[in-house]
Amino acid sequence: MKYLLFCCHEEKKLDSMSKSECDALMNETWAYCEKLKKSGHLIVAEPLEPIQMAVTVRARNGNVSVTDGPFAETKEQIGGFFLINAIDLNEAIQVASKFPSVRLGTMEVRPVAEPERPGAKTEPCQDV
Repeated sequence: MKYLLFCCHEEKKLDSMSKSECDALMNETWAYCEKLKKSGHLIVAEPLEPIQMAVTVRARNGNVSVTDGPFAETKEQIGGFFLINAIDLNEAIQVASKFPSVRLGTMEVRPVAEPERPGAKTEPCQDV
């Protein structure tokens, strides 16, 4: 089963780290990603640009609005994501718990919905 891991952290904490601390964290993260690739767990991993680069798009009653920044105001922001294969939620949690970034923030683990057939609507959209 596929799981999407959202790496969440306070950008201010990363910004306050020295270059050597930040480089060490990134090197440790990429080494763990290589280990996950070899074990068949990791499908894709990508960091995200800072929240200053984000926009939020809404479409209501035929009108589109675009605002700067993320939608939710929180202390932690999504800094990247990892798409993994895992046997079950317990294995996905074990994989997530070993990422170096969980020492600084959190890792949200969410199962990927797999529709039964191509183009099938998922349950929350059935009545739309």
